[in-house]
Amino acid sequence: MYDPKSPKAEEFISHEEVLATLEYAEKNRKDAGLVDSILEKARQRKGLNHREASVLLACEIPEKIREIYSLAEQIKKDIYGNRIVLFAPLYLSNYCVNGCVYCPYHRSNKHMPRKKMTQDEIRREVIALQDMGHKRLAIESGEDPVNNPIEYILESIDTIYGIKHKNGAIRRVNVNIAATTVENYKKLKDAGIGTYVLFQETYHRENYEKLHPTGPKHDYAYHTEAMDRAMLGGIDDVGLGVLFGLENYRYEFAALLMHAEHLEAAFGVGPHTISVPRVRPADDIDPLEFQNAVDDDTFAKIVACIRIAVPYTGMIVSTRESKAMRERLLHLGVSQISGGSRTSVGGYCEPEPEDEETAQFDVNDRRTLDEVIKWLMELGYVPSFCTACYREGRTGDRFMRLAKTGQIQNCCHPNALMTLKEYLEDYASPETKAVGEKLIQGEIKTVPNDKVRRILEENLVKISGGSRDFRF
Repeated sequence: MYDPKSPKAEEFISHEEVLATLEYAEKNRKDAGLVDSILEKARQRKGLNHREASVLLACEIPEKIREIYSLAEQIKKDIYGNRIVLFAPLYLSNYCVNGCVYCPYHRSNKHMPRKKMTQDEIRREVIALQDMGHKRLAIESGEDPVNNPIEYILESIDTIYGIKHKNGAIRRVNVNIAATTVENYKKLKDAGIGTYVLFQETYHRENYEKLHPTGPKHDYAYHTEAMDRAMLGGIDDVGLGVLFGLENYRYEFAALLMHAEHLEAAFGVGPHTISVPRVRPADDIDPLEFQNAVDDDTFAKIVACIRIAVPYTGMIVSTRESKAMRERLLHLGVSQISGGSRTSVGGYCEPEPEDEETAQFDVNDRRTLDEVIKWLMELGYVPSFCTACYREGRTGDRFMRLAKTGQIQNCCHPNALMTLKEYLEDYASPETKAVGEKLIQGEIKTVPNDKVRRILEENLVKISGGSRDFRF
């Protein structure tokens, strides 16, 4: 039985409902009238349900596909403007007790060195990230109750927030760790985390259990219901994601949206972010072994349809993707990207020796953060290091109200400009600073509220004089 309000994974992600949705989408993929009616609904910025969005994903009418792309880009501009949020992952430990067949951290991989950073090592890595200009991190860790207990994660978060180096400070720590208990989610909330992120990997239960043959992650229901427990623990900003390539992409797409609908139905607020990683090469992992690979054009269509279906949800693409693919996806709905990333345990302070590589996956976009910032600005985007909403308590449904009323332009946009100004003053190369100063002067004029614009201009002058951390 399909029930979006149910706390049971098999009911809010109903296999039968997914199959029925795929059948419906396949049957109607060439129905221009139905596609038009769905697009008209989407233009109201209220989102689509999983069946409606699946019809768009399956649609094969060329002119309608162009409309899908155009609408996705317009929705992105209307809600997020031209801001792109920057972050970096920080891998704390690759000790793991699970047997995930797509991840090199699986416990039977005997030739990958196992590492766990000490708090001193974390300090060195964070200082290196601060010296790049990063203000927000996503910490990652394998699942190992002995080596990576919740106490280690909490201590690491406390260490990260406590590091002040020159003008650097990490203002927001997102957490991507294994599914855990309500009690532990309360502890993460009390530690001041931003978003709790957990990828489903695949929503297809039978395939999920084959891909996770051993370890606590084998429990599909416990993993799938993790966001409910996080919400019950007080974390109202959660991030969903699937690893495209493990299962049929249309199945994953429909189920992912069903998960978002469940959170909305059960807790009144959908996911804060949705990530869209694809299977990548890694130590002991060959992507060619997975038969559901997603090509670039299909991937772009997935991103566009997600943006249309959940217009107020942030979308994340990492350095798994190339510069060209990331640029394409920025137009279609992506609002957050990583920059200057390392996917190994350590590697920011100094490169890992070749014989001690611990990367979870190959990085495709290897540019420095400064190169990424300059590239974004030359494309007309405003790189943002803003963390104001989380520090002002504008999370969950409070952030959604801000986005849905359009007030985001009087808050997030000027905050982005002030954090970009900080970056330009403290970390940018001369070439990047020149591009950025010109961009900021043009963007000031687009702030609609006169009072906000005046305060923004005053704060930008203060930042030039050495003051930091202004926010609306």
